[in-house]
Amino acid sequence: MQYRSFGRTGWKASVLGFGCMRLPTLDGLPMSEKIDRGETVRMIRTAIDRGVNYIDTAYPYHNGASEIVVGEALGDGYRAKVRLASKSPVWMIRQPEDFDGLLNEQLRRLQTEHVDFYLLHGLNGERWKSILELGVLGRAEAAVKDGRVGGIGFSFHDRPAVFKEIVDAYDGWTLCQIQYNYMDTEHQAGTEGLKYAASKGLAVVIMEPLLGGRLANPPRHVRAIMDGSGPGRSPVDLALRWIWDQPEVAVVLSGMKAMSQVEENIASAERAAVHSMGAGEFRLIDEVRRAFLEKTPIPCTNCGYCLPCPSGVNIPRCFELYNNGVVYEDLETARSLYSRFLTAAERAGSCSQCGACEEKCPQHVPIREWTPKAHAALGDDNSGK
Repeated sequence: MQYRSFGRTGWKASVLGFGCMRLPTLDGLPMSEKIDRGETVRMIRTAIDRGVNYIDTAYPYHNGASEIVVGEALGDGYRAKVRLASKSPVWMIRQPEDFDGLLNEQLRRLQTEHVDFYLLHGLNGERWKSILELGVLGRAEAAVKDGRVGGIGFSFHDRPAVFKEIVDAYDGWTLCQIQYNYMDTEHQAGTEGLKYAASKGLAVVIMEPLLGGRLANPPRHVRAIMDGSGPGRSPVDLALRWIWDQPEVAVVLSGMKAMSQVEENIASAERAAVHSMGAGEFRLIDEVRRAFLEKTPIPCTNCGYCLPCPSGVNIPRCFELYNNGVVYEDLETARSLYSRFLTAAERAGSCSQCGACEEKCPQHVPIREWTPKAHAALGDDNSGK
């Protein structure tokens, strides 16, 4: 196992962290609360025995069951072998004291007196504003002082400008967690945010290195490119090593749901090194990225100029989900995200065809043509509104 400096903490983290959002389940449904406890405990302990020393979970993972099973896995002395990270469900905080109630509940679930790292979960501009108004950072600092929390961090889903604002607003950050992979270099925090946070001394933890598994199982036309570059090339190994090649990365989280994935990822992590990829591998990544992007149906750049929509439609997000579903041949995941994270008014089916958005779109996207198509593909009934 390879290890890297974890920001300014002085501690060395394994380059591979065990992400506990996609554990094996008994009913076969992803992220259900019916976790296969025996197999999960075996996988986590095997990873730790092989050198993994960073375990990541959160309050809502597997409908609350992830923290409970992680607590079981870290019994029998395994808790002392790792740094444990969990996250505060900031959307559930309505008054300052809610922070402590949630944290204490999580500690009970995890069967521990402290978490080494406690992240404010899924920050965006709106949630960050709420955090400041409710004085949550003060509560977090108090938890550090009384020993329940080791270091404070945040996970992030928004634009680079918002990311930099959050990084700069508080001197007490220990770490940040961002979505990053070879397809997301300009999405959310992106490469710009990665380098910025690292330059400020934060440890940068990477989530979604395989984009929810989509880069692990690329569509046929992309896999053909990889196969043509050499026999036996693993899409997983290529994607992970591309991230580990970058010195700003401290830990890459992998949501492993089978022992075979634990073994494969550990094998990759044992070869992980900064600046170890050759020019040919970078050219391959560029070719693969182009092959993915060539299938993008809607030429939306997510600039947001089309907003606000008079009907309340979140046009960029609807188009992003539709594009991802088509590009990665995974409309099922796109539909799930569409129904879970967009209100009825925000979905493309609410488009009134007024045309106000098209007047503002710098890419001249025929938005009124695409909104019904996107909703037909992503809506609950897979037809119109």
